[in-house]
Amino acid sequence: MRNVSSIAGFLFTVFFAGVCMAGENELIILGWVENAQLTDPGMSLKAKLDTGAETSSLDARIVKKFRKSGKRWVRFGVTDRESGEEFVFVRQRLRTIGIVQHDGERQTRPVVSVSICIAGHMLDTEVSLIDRSAFNYPLLLGRSALSSFALVDSGSTFLAQSRCPELPEEAETS
Repeated sequence: MRNVSSIAGFLFTVFFAGVCMAGENELIILGWVENAQLTDPGMSLKAKLDTGAETSSLDARIVKKFRKSGKRWVRFGVTDRESGEEFVFVRQRLRTIGIVQHDGERQTRPVVSVSICIAGHMLDTEVSLIDRSAFNYPLLLGRSALSSFALVDSGSTFLAQSRCPELPEEAETS
C-alpha cells in the first residue's frame, strides 16, 4: 500500500509541475542552492532558496540608518566572500520588520530593494539586512521573491540552466 501511495504522490507532483510549467507563466525548477548576482555591483554570490521564509535576507555589515530630505535611508556594506572586496550601498529604507529567531530572540531589520539576477531572471526584490557571516550562504531568497517564476526542488542544488547577462565590471553602488 505504501508503494501505491508513493507512486500516486509522485504522479501528482509530476502532473502538478507540468500544469504549473504550461502556458504564459512558465515556472522553472531550481535547486535549494543556486548562483545569483547582486546586479549592482555585479557581484556573484550563492543563494539559499527558502520557501519557508517570506522575506529574503542579505548578508550586510555596518548597517546605519539615517534620514535625508524627510525620507528614511540605510547605508550598509556587503563583502564579496570570494575576493574579500567590500561594497558600500545606500538605499531607501522601505520598512522595518520584526523577526523571531528559532531560539525565540526577536530582531528588527531594515528592508531595502536590490536588483538580483538568478537563473537568467532579473528581480527587483526586497531584502532584510542582517549579518549572515555565520551562515554558508550570504543571500537567502524567500518565497515572495521566487513565487512568480520558480519552483524549488529541495533535493537538488545548482539546477539553473540560464545564466545572468554579463554585467559591467564597475557599477556605481550608491
